[in-house]
Amino acid sequence: MSLAGKTAFVTGGGSGVGAAIASALAAEGASVTICGRRQAPLDDMAARHPGITGTVCDITDEAAISDAIAKATPDIVIANAGASESAPFTRTELAAFQRMVDVNLTGTFLTLREGAKAMKDKPWGRLIAIASTAGLKGYPYVAPYAAAKHGVVGMVKSVALELVRKGITANAVCPGFLDTEMTEQSITNIVEKTGRTREEARASLEATNPMHRLVPPEDVAQAVLWLCGPGSDMVTGQCISVSGGET
Repeated sequence: MSLAGKTAFVTGGGSGVGAAIASALAAEGASVTICGRRQAPLDDMAARHPGITGTVCDITDEAAISDAIAKATPDIVIANAGASESAPFTRTELAAFQRMVDVNLTGTFLTLREGAKAMKDKPWGRLIAIASTAGLKGYPYVAPYAAAKHGVVGMVKSVALELVRKGITANAVCPGFLDTEMTEQSITNIVEKTGRTREEARASLEATNPMHRLVPPEDVAQAVLWLCGPGSDMVTGQCISVSGGET
């Protein structure tokens, strides 16, 4: 496949799965703009990968994300940026719930909406949200995160139907626990709250995957490439689980 001549916009592209997606798109010839809240990781990605440029942007800032996407004029928009927090449901504060909704749902809404606007006059476009298996099922101690990701899944299915006659597809990729910095933070949280060792905490997350592995970010990037490649025009409104068979 080749994405030469295509432009892409990836949120949270400075690290983790966003960086893997941006790298994969650039390797296939796309001109990629990545955004994030920290300048240094964006600069590092741009320095290491020809075809990638970075811009500092908070996805929950409507004006900022609108301006960034309008300037990029993308054919492909990947709403990847997100965050996770955990706590028992009865001890979850409203502010924590709101943070999870703001970043994981509202930020994705703004990214996909502005992406759809940028593609209005294009004959081809791809809107892809990086959701989570938490958008397909429940997990203990992360109710606000799961609620937000369920919202992303519902939004993608609705957007797909609106755009189905316009040459633009909308899909979600739903990884299980990823081998990324975010999961390392989850492991640290488990250690602090339960007294388990890091090895025990990591094993508890790996056990959710029938393969007993954390999901490599590159596997998510390959799923994204497939959704952007030949033969994907009829795939829309789907939630593709990349989770080692987790149900």
